[in-house]
Amino acid sequence: MDRRRPIRPPRPTAVEGGVTRIFNRSQQNASAADHQRLKTPSPKASDALPLPLYLTNTIFFTLFFSVAYYLLHRWRDKIRNSTPLHVVTLSEIAAIVSLIASFIYLLGFFGIDFVQSFIARSSPDAWDLDDEIDQTLLIDNNRYAAPCASAITLTSKLADSTPLPEEDEEIVKMVVNGSIPSYSLESKLGDPKRAASIRRVALQRMTGRSIHGLPFEGFDYESILGQCCEMPVGYVQIPVGIAGPLLLDGFEYSVPMATTEGCLVASTNRGCKAIYVSGGATSTLLKDGMTRAPVLRFGSAKRAAELKFFLEDPNNFDTLAVVFNRSSRFARLQSIRCSIAGKNLYGRFCCSTGDAMGMNMVSKGVQNVLDFLQHDFSDMEVIGISGNFCADKKPAAVNWVEGRGKSVVCEAIIKGDVVRKVLKTNVEALVELNMLKNLAGSAMAGALGGFNAHASNIVTAVYIATGQDPAQNVESSHCITMMEAVNDGKDLHVSVTMPSIEVGTVGGGTQLASQSACLNLLGVKGANRDSAGSNARLLATIVAGSVLAGELSLMSALAAGQLVKSHMKYNRSSRDMTTVSS
Repeated sequence: MDRRRPIRPPRPTAVEGGVTRIFNRSQQNASAADHQRLKTPSPKASDALPLPLYLTNTIFFTLFFSVAYYLLHRWRDKIRNSTPLHVVTLSEIAAIVSLIASFIYLLGFFGIDFVQSFIARSSPDAWDLDDEIDQTLLIDNNRYAAPCASAITLTSKLADSTPLPEEDEEIVKMVVNGSIPSYSLESKLGDPKRAASIRRVALQRMTGRSIHGLPFEGFDYESILGQCCEMPVGYVQIPVGIAGPLLLDGFEYSVPMATTEGCLVASTNRGCKAIYVSGGATSTLLKDGMTRAPVLRFGSAKRAAELKFFLEDPNNFDTLAVVFNRSSRFARLQSIRCSIAGKNLYGRFCCSTGDAMGMNMVSKGVQNVLDFLQHDFSDMEVIGISGNFCADKKPAAVNWVEGRGKSVVCEAIIKGDVVRKVLKTNVEALVELNMLKNLAGSAMAGALGGFNAHASNIVTAVYIATGQDPAQNVESSHCITMMEAVNDGKDLHVSVTMPSIEVGTVGGGTQLASQSACLNLLGVKGANRDSAGSNARLLATIVAGSVLAGELSLMSALAAGQLVKSHMKYNRSSRDMTTVSS
């Protein structure tokens, strides 16, 4: 239901109404004329030619080569007869003039056109010709301005081809001139979609740039209000592919992957096939706990150490857990580890968070504990609820060693004939490549948790598809890939160990329609009512299983020398995207 209620202006008098109608009609005629002028192609030089362009080109081509042939023969005869070349007849003068004229025409037609096309390809402004039109419309916008706001409409793509209601047009003007902050539109209007539409138009007017290719319709803007994205003007489309079935722990999963990288879904799918025909993969959840680490400052290092001993004392844990767990019925404090830097204390709180990823949950619990500690440690100064000892969205050894979120190991035994027929390589080559690339090569690079081929590729694609925080792929992609020949060297044992997979099936972007559908496809949508946290844990194992498939396929492509060939086939396009309309 449209909640917009246009404000009706007072009914004009007969004279005023007539003037208004005439003014509006003249403005509409002017707008229509300008639309027609913009839609009509600009005249070209070839339009002035008396003949069609192809006939004109044929005449000048024929003239150029004919007179050139005639002059060459004449000069050859003069050389044979010892006649000076500068002695010319009337016919030779006419031929020289024709040669020069035809040369100038051909040079202008082909040479200038080539230079212009070369400049257009190298000029950044040539990538979006619509921007030039939109800039013209923006400059001419003052000409459309009038006392009657309904006469003012955005034209062409700058207004997404839809005139705004009079009331919305007035709001756009106020946003442009700064009378209304753009971020306050949702609260003032009470309609998130209408607010996004007005902000979209105002943005284009202020920047003079079109965002015509950015979709607007077909999205529930109310679903993101106050929790997913502020000041929206549209949404970005990312294609979702399906890899699988992934046979993991006896169940089959079709894994959604949102990506714009060619070969990624196809490669992961091939890995899934190799795992499937070999009997499937198995996974084990090693740990489940989200962390938050505040930074606290004292007057002395001794005083900071006293708090460290208090927090790590097992006799105090139950009391602290009761205080911490009040933040949520799912939050359960698991451990507290402290580190000191001078008189600064970093306390790393770890807790289970149910089916939520749990960042907000653990932060609330930590705040409860800090408030509780103020009674006995009144000299404690809370510098920040997060002191980076957590560590969130950053590569850190503490996550690699102790884990954060879900810690998972996933393994499979790939039969030798599957390695040869499906993966197009052999067991010996894979084992050697894994040792020299994923282990030794990463060590040479000083990698932190990056002892793998491309775990972050799969993690990020699954995260975007299922509504996770894509920035957490930094620590979630920590992975060590191991490969070993087994069964007398006939088969391949492959495993991935991922200590900090940070996922949830409730909260954040998981409740959006598209992401919710992908979670539903995996059977982990929402919270599990029978066993709190089991959906999020299952999703973490699926991520690890998908990484296992991706690692297996890419390493095989590298061992077989297929990487460049496959990317040239699937990750390159000859399509001219500048002509494609979104």
